[in-house]
Amino acid sequence: MTPKASGVNFVFDIWYFAGLSTDITKGEMVRIEIAGEPINLGRDKNGVVFAMRDICPHRAAPLSKGCIKSGTVECPYHGWRFDITDGACQEIPALTADQSVETEKIKVRIFPAREIGSLIWVYIAADKRFIGSPDIEPPSFPFAHRRALMDDSLILNCHVDHAVIGLMDPAHGPFVHRQWWWRSERSIHDKAKAFEPRERGFAMAAHSPSSNSFAYKLLGGKPITEITFQLPGIRTEEIKVGKKTLLSFTAVTPLDETRTQIRQIFFTDIGLIKLLSPILGIGARKFLRQDADMVDLQQMGLKYEPTLLLIDDADTQAKWYHAIKKEWAKSRQEKRAFRNPVKAKTLRWRS
Repeated sequence: MTPKASGVNFVFDIWYFAGLSTDITKGEMVRIEIAGEPINLGRDKNGVVFAMRDICPHRAAPLSKGCIKSGTVECPYHGWRFDITDGACQEIPALTADQSVETEKIKVRIFPAREIGSLIWVYIAADKRFIGSPDIEPPSFPFAHRRALMDDSLILNCHVDHAVIGLMDPAHGPFVHRQWWWRSERSIHDKAKAFEPRERGFAMAAHSPSSNSFAYKLLGGKPITEITFQLPGIRTEEIKVGKKTLLSFTAVTPLDETRTQIRQIFFTDIGLIKLLSPILGIGARKFLRQDADMVDLQQMGLKYEPTLLLIDDADTQAKWYHAIKKEWAKSRQEKRAFRNPVKAKTLRWRS
């Protein structure tokens, strides 16, 4: 059995994927949502990324609709200006010369933001008063320094837990993603995959991909793939064909309690994949929308808050996810090192 998603139940004190470098140009700001927080994600005139709560403390206008001026964000409603490094109010234009207000005591929450390669990360702390530098680094994916080849996203109408478990579910493929160029119900066969613990997650160790997946054959040669998952909801599949690489990067990000964004991005130096990317992109988009349709169907049952059953071994990854989330929250609360509950194991299922 698996715990029900009760309350908010998000992962905190961790870096969330916030977007690609190309999403934001110099002097631009965009509004995003992560774990129930409205965030103004911007890039100053020097090209440095910053993130602050997208609510002006004066009259609640979205700061992302304002503008960047000399290291501050100016609210579009009354022109209040807030420093992008510490969130302190620098100016209130409505004040007269003889009116005294300690503006620096008025602050907007600042979220640590980092840009690594082509990926932007924002740190969401459990303590809304958190300031300073996080004690963990954002995850690093060296091949993601390249320009993205394919990029797709959509909103799933579910709690993030259901989105993550659906993403790592190894048995739904022949049913939800049934098509001639991928898999069919007739192609179902026994599988055995070795899993290993990894930083804040686990990996399906490097292996030859399934022979019943036509799409893998397009890569040529003898592809080797490794699939990893880590909190809060990052899945990567890195496929090596000789010295060439295809990296599939998928981020599952809670917007709020009932909506989750899934974004899938591909990076590669394989010439054939680049050439076929318009066609392959259609297939990837179809995959995500098939998952979204199934999530909507699933909501018909979930609204009654049933107890859900998880079996071994097909659902072991889902069990690991719940265990990792629980241990992460406990380790942060107890101010100690995270102890990964995942143990190396070979899982067997049919798909």
